[in-house]
Amino acid sequence: MQQENFTQAGRMNPFLDRDFHIRWSTLTPDHIEADISAALEAAGKMLDEVASVDRGRMTYENTVLALEQATAALTESWGKVGHLDSVCNSDALREAYNKMLPTVTEFYAKIHLDDSLWDVFKTFERTPEAQALTGIRKRLLDETMADFRESGAELPKEKKQRLEQLESELAQATQKFSENVLDSTKAFELVIDDESKLAGLPPTALAAAIQDAKQKGIGTDDEPKWRFTLQMPSYLPVMQYLDDEEIRCQMWKARSAIASEGKLDNTDLIWKILGLRQEKAELLGKQNFAETVLERRMAKNGATALKFIEDMHDRVKESFGRQVRELQEFKAEVQQAPVALLEPWETGYWSEKRRRQLFDFDDEELRPYFPIDKVLSGMFRIAEQLFSIVISEREAVFIEPGSGATAPDGAVEVWHDEVKFYEIRNDRGTHLGSFYADWHPRESKRAGAWMNYLKTGRPPTEEGDREPHLGLICGNMTPGVDGKPALLTHSEVETVFHEFGHLLHHLLGNVEVKSLNGVNVAWDFVELPSQIMENFCWYRESLDLFALHHETGEPIPQKLFKRMTAARNYMSAVFTMRQLALGKLDLELHINHPHREGKSLDELNDEILAGYLMPCKTPVPTMARSFGHLFSSSTGYASGYYSYLWAEVLDADAFTRFRDDGVLSAKVGAEFRDKILSRGNSEEAAKLFRDFMGRDPDIAALLERNGLN
Repeated sequence: MQQENFTQAGRMNPFLDRDFHIRWSTLTPDHIEADISAALEAAGKMLDEVASVDRGRMTYENTVLALEQATAALTESWGKVGHLDSVCNSDALREAYNKMLPTVTEFYAKIHLDDSLWDVFKTFERTPEAQALTGIRKRLLDETMADFRESGAELPKEKKQRLEQLESELAQATQKFSENVLDSTKAFELVIDDESKLAGLPPTALAAAIQDAKQKGIGTDDEPKWRFTLQMPSYLPVMQYLDDEEIRCQMWKARSAIASEGKLDNTDLIWKILGLRQEKAELLGKQNFAETVLERRMAKNGATALKFIEDMHDRVKESFGRQVRELQEFKAEVQQAPVALLEPWETGYWSEKRRRQLFDFDDEELRPYFPIDKVLSGMFRIAEQLFSIVISEREAVFIEPGSGATAPDGAVEVWHDEVKFYEIRNDRGTHLGSFYADWHPRESKRAGAWMNYLKTGRPPTEEGDREPHLGLICGNMTPGVDGKPALLTHSEVETVFHEFGHLLHHLLGNVEVKSLNGVNVAWDFVELPSQIMENFCWYRESLDLFALHHETGEPIPQKLFKRMTAARNYMSAVFTMRQLALGKLDLELHINHPHREGKSLDELNDEILAGYLMPCKTPVPTMARSFGHLFSSSTGYASGYYSYLWAEVLDADAFTRFRDDGVLSAKVGAEFRDKILSRGNSEEAAKLFRDFMGRDPDIAALLERNGLN
């Protein structure tokens, strides 16, 4: 009945429409307040029904499952708003989103603080039916009770009220942090009108800069100009290849200053967010925010996560110091000058020059072999072979928002004309899920790459047929130029595979309880499926399915492949140390320094990361002010950035099974799907890993893969 009500409401309230294929053109900012308000009201009524259930007639269905279903429509509707804020940001959308954000946040915060609801679940937990639950039903009850307790259900009334306020304040502060990063990034451009200043830049970067300028109405074919921004496809080639040190310096200073100046300065917001998180932790009886976040993750507590970071640091610090010295010595030798510290805008440039000398290898040599369409089609073939699925593209059409037009029969609406739409079916033709893909940068789109879900499905149950999943992957990859295909760097290809791994985790989820399905797992486990997919970017068997020259269709020549793999671990200790530094900064800020407003953020950064940072002539300001993983949502990766390296240990170890049995082994792929991808949060993450590997993870596999053993 609820589904029917929302489907009917969707005709006038488009954000409430729960049809599988979303009509993006109807999702305009003017509908957000009314639609989300209606969803809040409906969810509130369903929660009231759960809270008032007859204590003598409680069942799993009218308590645990009913709570699970009560907010499903609201979560889906609000998720569409948040997604559009990420990919189609505008003043009107931002205003509508921010207007509803406090109300939505407060609503969710109140659920686990509701005395009547908590009484229902405490009472039900003691019933014979609850005591007899097994399998996924027991798992859902246990997780639900843990959610209540960890959210403050047992707190006195005044503390509950403050906790609700904290959640609202955190949501608003982190949203403002994210907006400042986006606005600050968009505010910078560098236009060059003298091509001689661009010596060293690859042709792809030059062509992209010309096209970017033209799209902005700057320059013509007769009088070209080159426009550079702080978006990664524009920024990275400058820092890696451009001979002009003055321009590199200008770009580095601009990127280092993101959200660091004037009204867009995030410094005060960082301290506010840290303070709010610490206050939340103390209200919940914890020493610090890390303890509230990590209790149900693999690490279990902040001390374990910090020890993991520090142990890894001790393992790589010798290699790190050696690689830094070798880079300094290389520059000195080339310039016939004394060995000295490098400037921060020199490190990428001289590192690339040294790599070319050592391995006769340049990333740009690989670009012609990575046209994005072939990368995607080959990646899909790999997934099809490993996981017994079939991936097909559907016709996608962009319709101008608010136009009232509809998609042609058989076509699927998308939010931008570059977005693609795909379906995944199993080898028997059953529809498992669908997804959108949006790969290139726009000024209205946030930076980075990410996967998200719009609908979580489930396998067939007594309640109904299979419900397919719906997800999306987004990135900011190098765009095509002048009608030519987009040619990616190898690093960008790895990012595509990474996000697709997250997507497969969502789309292949086979757990009947939606909140325990797909990527709803411990955050230090969620990166395993994504990072394991990156391995397929390094082996001949898999590369030959997608690394095909955009003009000739030929695979990567064997000599180039050997040079590429020989250079794989070049500066690996430096890259590993950067990840360790980010994880260390995150944990230290949330464990030991949540109240340090009196100290310079940059000085504190240097204090915390002594021995983790590459020494440079010019002091490098902290990246905390633009560190969206930590500060652009209420929790996000806060106290959890270590998860990337933690999961690298898991993925390096788990991939040894593919490597040893055959990189494209359908047998190992089937096991990985059955024991990891399909299982969601149906059991503890550590048990799922042991089910696949037959043992606990071994750090030696990561050290070996990265050449650090």
